[in-house]
Parts: sequence; structure tokens; C-alpha cells
Amino acid sequence: MRNDKNNQSISGRKTNHISNPRIAERKKAGPHLTRDEHIGFNGWLAVLITNSVSTMWCAYIFAAIALISLPAAIRGGTAPLVSWVAQTFLQLVLLSVIMVGQKVAAAASDKQALQTYKDTEVLLKMQDEIHRLIEINNELTQEIHSSIIKKEIIN
Repeated sequence: MRNDKNNQSISGRKTNHISNPRIAERKKAGPHLTRDEHIGFNGWLAVLITNSVSTMWCAYIFAAIALISLPAAIRGGTAPLVSWVAQTFLQLVLLSVIMVGQKVAAAASDKQALQTYKDTEVLLKMQDEIHRLIEINNELTQEIHSSIIKKEIIN
């Protein structure tokens, strides 16, 4: 393998390999996750409200609030009942349930992004090592080529 302090392989062969600067940039920046999108006070407040409303407990509370007006909607007949279902129950309850689903999807997306980031880091390091080994191989090939030419000139 390689000793990064003096950029040598086990065989002692030095290389002038320079790693791609993007590797250091990626290590410094890290993966971009959903939580990184909270920008400023408005972003913080929006996330606070979203996290408060996007819980199943909030959906249960909204369902209870909506059910308070159900008897009046039933007494009013078909039109008020349809209106209650569409405007009260569905909007109040489903809003929270959909937001819970979005949080779950965002968490899964963040896990996937983190795993992809880690996999990419490994691939970048492997590619960097392969590049270094190709440089060594090219140098050795050149030395062999030079030795062959010297032998041909001498003979």
C-alpha cells in the first residue's frame, strides 16, 4: 500500500501523484442533507411549525376537532355533510398525515444520500489509488523501455 506522509509505495518508489482537489472538498463539505436547508429565521420558523404539525398526534387532534362539527353537518343534509368531509375533515386530518409521510420520505432520502456519499468517497479514494498505481506503472514501463533501448544500443 501507500505511506501518505512521503507519497511512497511499499516498494519505496516515490511518485509525484497529486490527489484530485475535489476529494478534499467533499471531505470538508460532507453530504448535503434535508436539515441543511434551514436558512435564517424564516426557515427555522417554517421547520418548527412543520415539525409540530406533521405528527400523527396532531392528525388525531385535528380529527377530534373536525368530529365536533360532524353532528351539525349530518343534521344539515347532504350538501353540508359533503362540505364537512371535503373542507373540514380531509383538509385538517390529511394535511398532517401527508406531512408525516413527507418527513418519513425525507428521512429515507437523507439516509440514501448519506450512503451514496459514503460509497462515492470510497470510489474516489479507489480511483485516486488506481491513478497513483498507473503513474508508477508508467514510470516502470518507461524504465524497462529505456533499459531495452540501452541494451540494443550496446549490442
